[in-house]
Amino acid sequence: MSAPTSEPRERRAAPPDDESAGVKPARTNDPEQTKRDIIDVATEEFASKGLAGARIDEIAAKTRTSKRMLYYYFGSKEGLYVAVLEEAYRNIRHIEHDLDVDHLTPERALAELTRFTFDRHAENPAFVRLVCNENLHYGRFVQQSARIQSLNVPAIDTIRRIVERGKRAGSFRSDVDPVDLHMTISALCFYNVSNRYTFSTIFKADMTSPAAQAARRESVVGTVVASVKSRSP
Repeated sequence: MSAPTSEPRERRAAPPDDESAGVKPARTNDPEQTKRDIIDVATEEFASKGLAGARIDEIAAKTRTSKRMLYYYFGSKEGLYVAVLEEAYRNIRHIEHDLDVDHLTPERALAELTRFTFDRHAENPAFVRLVCNENLHYGRFVQQSARIQSLNVPAIDTIRRIVERGKRAGSFRSDVDPVDLHMTISALCFYNVSNRYTFSTIFKADMTSPAAQAARRESVVGTVVASVKSRSP
């Protein structure tokens, strides 16, 4: 007696590939990368909406994590905000690692430092918006971070070395103060980003085109260098 033929089994469809289905693969267990991803997303949220307007649940959704995990890493919404400020200042203030001007004359060193600072601000509008937002809080959260204060030390040291060399060479005024000079450079570079749209609208001048930015950059450099030069007797 022949064996009964078995009925053909129904084939199950293969599970869809995550990438072909448009679904991102699950996050690997890398706490440091997770924290970096959270800070990246939170930077844009806080920069565009401020501390009050940013929402933790939106940040969690965009980083494919949970609010509980955000609080685990940063303690609170304010803790995440401070971490974002620290990272923003770290990125903008690492001048000593990216710029070597000690071999240049004091005038050229100051000019290169100013160009570098101008470009750094232009390339990091989120930093400018974060600083504007933090000033609305009277610097309350910056005060909570010893790290931010220490991050600014190398930038001042770089300017101080340039100023001291300029004074010894007789090319800079003897009363130039490094912190005051740092404020002047920062103010001119900061304004180029913080007020570019209102200025462009009010004065019908395009401040965003490459040509306009290049011209403004050299104008800022010329202003800074001229402000420290020794006065003729």
